[in-house]
Amino acid sequence: MLDERKTSILRAIVQEYISTAQPVGSTHIADAPGVRVSSATVRNEMAVLEQEGYLAQPHTSAGRVPTDKGYRFFVDHMTTPGRLDSAASQRVGTFFDGAHGRLEELLHQTTNLLAQVTQHAAVVVGPRAETATVRSVQIVGLSSRVALVVAVFSNGTIDNQTMELDGDTSELRLSAASAHLQTVMIGHSLDAADLKRSSGDAAVDLLCSVGFEALRKGSSDESVFVGGASSMARAFDAVDTVRNVLRTLEQQYVVVSLVRDVLNRGLTVAIGAEHGVEPLVACSVVVAPVMVDGDQVGTIGILGPTRMDYPQALATVDVVSERLARRLGEGAA
Repeated sequence: MLDERKTSILRAIVQEYISTAQPVGSTHIADAPGVRVSSATVRNEMAVLEQEGYLAQPHTSAGRVPTDKGYRFFVDHMTTPGRLDSAASQRVGTFFDGAHGRLEELLHQTTNLLAQVTQHAAVVVGPRAETATVRSVQIVGLSSRVALVVAVFSNGTIDNQTMELDGDTSELRLSAASAHLQTVMIGHSLDAADLKRSSGDAAVDLLCSVGFEALRKGSSDESVFVGGASSMARAFDAVDTVRNVLRTLEQQYVVVSLVRDVLNRGLTVAIGAEHGVEPLVACSVVVAPVMVDGDQVGTIGILGPTRMDYPQALATVDVVSERLARRLGEGAA
């Protein structure tokens, strides 16, 4: 455990490096609020902090930079939680006050909002349709061999899946299948729908079964939105780092696994190598669950360089997750 003086010096170094991205020297830190000691004392303490793994000294500079361990100590011992600045808070409020339309569009726009406010890459994982109740469902014929099953869910999701038909299927039979699906599905989640109930027509039952399975297969896919990749490209000088980060952000399953694993470990911040995704070792992740009526219906997060402004990042993710949850709750009511 660091004593009070080392803690103050480390905090000042982290804050300065987050602000400037330049190695921090002892002279500047000696006059920082909460430090107020001589440069010689700061140099001695910085040397100890380096030996203990909280700081590193780039070979081209006399200054020090925080390590992942230094950032972790800073995050775990922040004196006060971050607060979203007034301009960003107003921007978030205005966005959600005016947010309407389909769920997919809301999540996409929320991703862009997060990226713009934080200047980092943003991730939003939406709710799976299988956890929401069905508001309407219909089978629509596209050709003699192909139909489309369309379902609208209580969380705002609109899912449509193609289904193959056996032989020429009449519009009358498609209408009968739609009517039966509405009877057994509306007001229920996909998990709770009783497809064992027969319509009295084996051919109609088969159509319903095929349409229902198509919807179930589609609902198991999570809606994942990633934005702000260009901000990540500007955050690093090394071309190889930028290439690795952008390539990884394109792999949605990696992104979903990353934010889920961080939350499952009870963390809101994973710094550098802590998250275990090697191509993103120069990045930190800040995440928050989206909770509606005690259930997690999604996740939001931001991905930025390890020198991100953690207090502001945490404040932004917290506020946006709360407003998104409120909006989704209204949609499900």
